[in-house]
Amino acid sequence: MKFEKIKPIPKYIEQRIKKRDLKDLPVQNSYTRYYAYLAKNDGELVKVTVAVRNYRGGWYCKQVAVHGVHSERCYVKDLMRCYIGGFHTGWHAEGLYKHKKWYEDGEWGWNYDKELDPYAPVVNMEFIGKFPEYKYSGYMSFTRTDVLQYLRIYEQYPQAEYIVKLGLDRLAMKKQILKKAAKDKHFRRWLFLHRDELKTPDLYLDSIFRAYREDKPIMEVQAYDAAKKALQGSAYPELKTAFVDETDQLCAYIGKHRTSIATYADYFRACNYLGLDIRQEKHRYPHDFWRWHEIRIDEYNTAKAIADEETRKEFYEKFAVVATKYQALQHDKAGGYICLIARSPKELIHEGDTLQHCVGRMNYDQKFVREETLIFFVRNRETPETPFVTVEYSLSARKVLQCYGYKDHRPDNNVLDYVNRVWLPYANRKINKIAA
Repeated sequence: MKFEKIKPIPKYIEQRIKKRDLKDLPVQNSYTRYYAYLAKNDGELVKVTVAVRNYRGGWYCKQVAVHGVHSERCYVKDLMRCYIGGFHTGWHAEGLYKHKKWYEDGEWGWNYDKELDPYAPVVNMEFIGKFPEYKYSGYMSFTRTDVLQYLRIYEQYPQAEYIVKLGLDRLAMKKQILKKAAKDKHFRRWLFLHRDELKTPDLYLDSIFRAYREDKPIMEVQAYDAAKKALQGSAYPELKTAFVDETDQLCAYIGKHRTSIATYADYFRACNYLGLDIRQEKHRYPHDFWRWHEIRIDEYNTAKAIADEETRKEFYEKFAVVATKYQALQHDKAGGYICLIARSPKELIHEGDTLQHCVGRMNYDQKFVREETLIFFVRNRETPETPFVTVEYSLSARKVLQCYGYKDHRPDNNVLDYVNRVWLPYANRKINKIAA
């Protein structure tokens, strides 16, 4: 790959990018987006990343990075990575700014391959077919954006094709999985039979291997391992104290009921608040956890509401003051999603009840009033009144602490991209203004 052989964006590729951009963002706005296309440079397959944005009715796009499948270095131009706000592109040469940014000079420079590689959907994946060595790589089944990294792995582990065609893109990028699949035909069959469960995001590799080895349900093993890992930290001191001699039993219970340590902790705190003897087996390990979890949480909410009735009005007023103070962090720009700040504890309860998570049940309202964290609701623009995804934002760390949808499920990549790349930088800029 040579920078002097980087060609301008072909017209048909530019049209594809614009078509994709209009599909992803029907109502265009002014923030920068990134797309990518595949090309050949000095005989090497390369991925060219393109920045796109709108300005005063115009649509602009420019090349900002070129990565090669076999190159240790990438070429970059007018692109900077900020570890808090994401990637930034300079637009002075296009006439969008009067003054140059410090990082833009209009010339190609270089960096290491892993750096300066924004999330950018590829618009011409079929181009890989021009390279005979990748003909049977299953590239058209690969749905992630890091396709060059996949091809590098495929060259070393051809069995990655089989795993990609099962729809397990994430696992196809894991060398431990590929080595096991190469040696063990029973493991390959097991992957096929459990492919739907294995599509669950954020599975631990250790959990996958143990589920195969012990012939146990994947999600049961995953829940056990997640609980075990959480109890090794400092987040749940009350559980560590109460279950000091039966940690394995607690984790096994959590795994069996496919819940999480956080949800069990909510149940545990509610029982203590209600004065129940958690040492009793029926309270400690209820036969039907989800049924009794809902019952205890409802009882907790009722008891707490009665106990707090005298201070409720004052608390609601404090909550409203904080919500008004940080109202500027709401995001309602053009796009498929909007982000709204919670305005009352009642809204938190409604959000938690609808999405079946604990944002309205535990102490999130108290943390909100103390300005430790803020709660925001991500909604689809077409249905702004319908709970969709809940975000907990740390004012001190200026980062997202939690982002969950229905039953604490991880949102899809489109929502995560909106939260992390659109709303979070926007919110941090507004916080800086409020602080000033």
